[in-house]
Amino acid sequence: MVGRRALGRRFGWLWAAYAVSAYGSGLGFGALPLIAVLVLHAGPTEVSALSAVGPAVGALIAVPLAPWVEFRRKRPVMVMMDLARFAAMATIPVAYAFGRLGFVQLLVISAVVAAAKIAFNAASGAYLKALVPPDDLLVANARFESTNWSSIAVGPPLGGAAIGLFGPVVTVVADALSYLLSALGITAIRGGEEAPPSTGKSPVGASALLDGWRHIMGHPGLRPLYLNQMLVAGLIMATEPLLAVLLLRQLGFPPWQYGLAFAAPCLGGLVGSRLARRVVARFGRHRVFRTVGTLRAVWLIGLAFVRPGVVGLVTVMAVELAIIVNMSLYGPVLATYRLEHTPKQLVARTLTAWSIGQQASIAVLTALAGLLADATSPRTALVVAGLLILTTPLLLPRRDETPDHEPEPAHVFMPDR
Repeated sequence: MVGRRALGRRFGWLWAAYAVSAYGSGLGFGALPLIAVLVLHAGPTEVSALSAVGPAVGALIAVPLAPWVEFRRKRPVMVMMDLARFAAMATIPVAYAFGRLGFVQLLVISAVVAAAKIAFNAASGAYLKALVPPDDLLVANARFESTNWSSIAVGPPLGGAAIGLFGPVVTVVADALSYLLSALGITAIRGGEEAPPSTGKSPVGASALLDGWRHIMGHPGLRPLYLNQMLVAGLIMATEPLLAVLLLRQLGFPPWQYGLAFAAPCLGGLVGSRLARRVVARFGRHRVFRTVGTLRAVWLIGLAFVRPGVVGLVTVMAVELAIIVNMSLYGPVLATYRLEHTPKQLVARTLTAWSIGQQASIAVLTALAGLLADATSPRTALVVAGLLILTTPLLLPRRDETPDHEPEPAHVFMPDR
């Protein structure tokens, strides 16, 4: 079983650091928009900007960070990104205490945290590939996946209760401290780390910034998976603000039911992630991509048929549960395939390119869905999103086009030694 496979003490520290950070982020889920509404009395336009503009700017900031991460040891980079997020989030309770908290500050913090998250994930992916034997990568990614979903299931309800008891910035403090604890956990990892590809002094050129995308788009397996993932993630995330308006404002769901509708189905993430290794062993990775990748997409349209009352609540929970079970099974398989088919000197740039593309897709599709909802209605926009996502399985690879060996990149920028 996935949960009983030993991956060593160093992975244990890495997993513990990830868990602390994930649960801190779960507690602070949606904290910045909540503070904007409760403390700064922001309107819908400002809240939407905070949800879309900050992460989009963060993705742009992350572009030049990718080569910088690639050619440095990964543990110090992860520690640095955790400390950057801690410092950024810690400014919120300080400014709040002195009555100086402003909307621009929240935008800047949102961008910094988004950029640091992308850089951290790129460094941790590269470090994981070097830390864990290839046969154990799927097990490791499944553990990260299950931790992520359990943190989303537990964190937001506890965070909401904490805000009600202790005020609007308490979850931000918890989130900030979780980054500090994560940095300490990564620092505690003992043992040597492989030297980066080069420590040359040559400046990073435009070629280095594009090598991640060049690798993805030139790989026959990664390219369709990348395009599919961008659209699926973008369309699913675009429905969240639409559903919030529909459930809370138009259908009159109380906030606790709204939170329950999204938190409880996340427990399905534990099911899917724990099944990943056994499902791949039985059916093969390509069949997982085709079948489970399709099943992620077919349920979203059900959100357009939500009605008031208990039946509506059950409908949302059932749809979300079906989506999350399939996402959590598909996610670690995709993450493992991506690492296996990316040369070690390109891992950080490839993961950064992947994250930036997905983040940009979420921002653009969320904005377009909001405009459509304003022009028509949230329910109409949900129907359109549900119909569009039904086309995404067409982008999945039709056959297993995996190369027989890990390809070496062409025209990869490497600093002079």
